[in-house]
Amino acid sequence: MNNEVEFLQYVVENLVEHKDDIQIERKEDEMWILLTLKVNEEDMKYVIWKAGNVVNSIRNLLKILGLKAQKRINLKVEW
Repeated sequence: MNNEVEFLQYVVENLVEHKDDIQIERKEDEMWILLTLKVNEEDMKYVIWKAGNVVNSIRNLLKILGLKAQKRINLKVEW
């Protein structure tokens, strides 16, 4: 498993109540890494929070991880 996926899994597991419903899909090309996150509908409030503050913070941390791999990491949260 990749560092980005492991990191995202760790962060989200500590935010949500339904840990078994976490699904992370990873797609990569030459310049980008796209991580798609799916969580239980009841847990979406913990991932998004007020005005998207939590998910934006997670995105910022993933961007820092991407610097090491010299790729841009984008996080997409699906309902």
